[in-house]
Formats: sequence, C-alpha cells, structure tokens
Amino acid sequence: MSEFDFLSRIPLGQYIPTGSIIHRLDPRAKIIMFGALLIAITFTPSYIGLAIGIAALLLALLLSRVPIGFALKGLLAPLPFLLIIAIIQVFFYSSALDPDILIKMGKLNITSAGLLAGAMLLIRFAGLILCLSLMSFITSTSELLQGMTKILSPLNRIGIQTMDFIMIIQVTLRFLPFLAQSAERIAKAQASRGSDWGQKRKGLFNRIRQVIPMVIPLFIISLRRSENLALAMDARAYGVFKYRTSMTELDFSWSDGFAVLISIIVSLAIFFV
Repeated sequence: MSEFDFLSRIPLGQYIPTGSIIHRLDPRAKIIMFGALLIAITFTPSYIGLAIGIAALLLALLLSRVPIGFALKGLLAPLPFLLIIAIIQVFFYSSALDPDILIKMGKLNITSAGLLAGAMLLIRFAGLILCLSLMSFITSTSELLQGMTKILSPLNRIGIQTMDFIMIIQVTLRFLPFLAQSAERIAKAQASRGSDWGQKRKGLFNRIRQVIPMVIPLFIISLRRSENLALAMDARAYGVFKYRTSMTELDFSWSDGFAVLISIIVSLAIFFV
C-alpha cells in the first residue's frame, strides 16, 4: 500500500521525538541555529560554502537520530520542479564571462559555468528543504510557537503584534501533514470504489487525470478544517489578550549558548569561505 502513503512523502511539519541531544536544546536555540544556517545556505556565493552547509545539515541529521531515508524522502516530491529550474539555469546562464562552451544549440549555449550554476541552484534548494524539514523533525509545533514568541517578544513593545504571524506559521506546519493524511484517506476510499488509484500510469497528463478526482474532496475537507479551527480559536478567546501564556517556562542553558555559537561560526564559514 505504499502508493497510498502520502504522509511519508511530506516529512516537512512532522515532529519525530527521538530524545537526541538536539531535541533537548531550547527551542530558541534551535530557531537561531537553523535560521542562521538557512540564511547562510541561501546567500552563499561559493560552492565550497554550499558543500559545508550540506555537510553541517547531514551531521545535524545524524545527531538527531532521525532516519536519513525518511528525511531525504522530502526531496522527492519537489525534485521534478527543482530539476526544471536547474535546467533553465543551465541553458539561460549568461556565458559572457565564460567562453568555455560545451554544447551549442542555436542561440542557447551550455557552458561549464552554466552547469555549475545549475548544480549549485539544485543543491541550494535541496539544502533549504532539508534544513526546514530537520527543524520540524526536532521541534514540536508547541515548542516552535513558544520559542518564536519569546524571540519576537521585543517587537511587541514597539507596537508590532507578532502573535498572528506566529499563528500563521503554526497553522501552516500543522496543515501539511493533515492534507497528506486526508489525501491518503480519499485515495483509499476511491480505490475501494473501483478507482484506478495504485495503478501506475505513464505520461504527465494521465497522472494529472488520476489526481483531478481528489482535488475537490480535498478542497472541501480543507475548508471544513479551516472553519472548525476558526471556531475553536474563537471559543478559546484567541486575540482577546495581547500576550499568550504557557504551561512551561523555557530555560536557556550554557549548552544552548554553545550550540548557537557553533552554528553561527559554521554559518559565517559557509558565507565567507
């Protein structure tokens, strides 16, 4: 029944409590750590820096004790889209500064610099997806919400309300696994009624035709979920108070500070190497 296992294809937003040393860090430390890595991987101009960033993420993945295969599954869904972007980058990369033309196709030239730029773009996006996925693996939604509330609390003093912004992030992360589970239930229900779900079809248009019957019920379920969520938030007096309280207090220890320091050093190395 792997053809119905939609949830495993979208690991982003899933919390995996392995009890590792990274899981035990303060959520504020984890947000700063992975935020710094995310920014460094996004803006580094060097392929060496990009390699350091990917290596740092893989090391963090090993320390988190999250199955590597499960984490890398999150790259399969956006892989076709990423490949298209990389191919476009290869063909339309400016070759004015790179006379080393490998393949000439009319007005389009494939250069060594274009291939390197396409590969860097592909690896960069893969690193960003892996970074966001790893952050969700080691931080529960409640911890993420509490950590971001503490980090952004100084903005409330100057009149910038951050609670709605944090709530948007929380709802988005929780909706991704919900949509995957809903799609899985719809596919199983349609297959039990004679639909051809589970039969691999060749061709892009045939696969699109296979997915279309799922779109409308998934859209209706999402609307109902949104309405129930809005009613639940209203029943709990969301937005009445400026600040939210929490049952637990965060404790930023020396180990959290050390982890943040290491991540900042690594991020600077990624950007300036």
